[in-house]
Amino acid sequence: MGIVGKAGSCFFLLLMALSYDAATPAQAASPRAVKIMIISMFKPEGDVWREPLGLTEEIAVPGLSPEFPFVRCNASDVCQMTTSMGHANAAASVMALVFSGSFDLSHTYFLIAGIAGIDPKMGTLGSAAWARYLIDFGITHEIDAREKPAQWPSGFIGIDTTGPDQKPNMHYRTELFRLNEDLLQWAYALSVKVTLKDNDQAADYRRHYKEKAAMGAPTVLLCDTEASDTYWHGALIGAAVENWTTLLTDGKGVYCTAQQEDNASLEALRRGAAAHLLDLQRVADLRTAANFDRPYPGEDAATSMTAKTGGFPISIANLVLAGMPLVTEITSHWDKWSAGVPPRH
Repeated sequence: MGIVGKAGSCFFLLLMALSYDAATPAQAASPRAVKIMIISMFKPEGDVWREPLGLTEEIAVPGLSPEFPFVRCNASDVCQMTTSMGHANAAASVMALVFSGSFDLSHTYFLIAGIAGIDPKMGTLGSAAWARYLIDFGITHEIDAREKPAQWPSGFIGIDTTGPDQKPNMHYRTELFRLNEDLLQWAYALSVKVTLKDNDQAADYRRHYKEKAAMGAPTVLLCDTEASDTYWHGALIGAAVENWTTLLTDGKGVYCTAQQEDNASLEALRRGAAAHLLDLQRVADLRTAANFDRPYPGEDAATSMTAKTGGFPISIANLVLAGMPLVTEITSHWDKWSAGVPPRH
């Protein structure tokens, strides 16, 4: 071997050594422990937590949305991520988080917290709803209402069924999730007496509705949430969603809020649980009402869908007001929460 060959070989070995030294700390670093991971879907939902929780630590995670490439954490091991909106973004981002290897999620509680539309029979603008059931309204057959059989109440029926009263076999395995009842009851009990934000614009708008729940001030509720990538609106589709909730839950669920992402996020977490990376019994779901899902009497659906209701700012603020009691309880009493959801009495 000539001098040039020896020099080249030495240079290569030196680069290999430097690369090894540079990679070793990252490879040896322990995954960051997380007590609570808050999952938000878009910027305002995520930003509202940053100051109250002091989320100053940023951890880049490959595979997160390019819009939101960091997970933000604080000294109390509370972290927050933003998935970007819709089923595909939620599933991809949560999967990237779970399988990144950057976090120890084995004892983590997950709080999915975002805004939604609400059924005026159940609540009002700014109301905060904890969900027992997560139902996917996007996995259905649909026939245009102008072409459906006359006896059908809507054009939506279950996959591989022939009529609206037939419960589908749920081959997709993401159509329905039921969350941990004990954690749900903790979340509701801790927040039910919280005074939620309201404003004059929302109060004025809700007076157009006839339902008692819609006309009142925002409160904390316990009722269920439907996901669909289609941002639907109107009383007729609303009735179909209510029926879908009843059908899939065998009459046990009560439709309340409409959003896009939660079943996708749950499936990504379920994949992580199947890989023994997290505990699916430590998931809570909170949705606050930014708008009604249907018009008031005399208002057309298209106008209602884009109406300026005053609900958006209070729904964002109420995510923290309704969600923080659970966050505080878990982090302040980690000795009793670390092993799993404790009994309430």
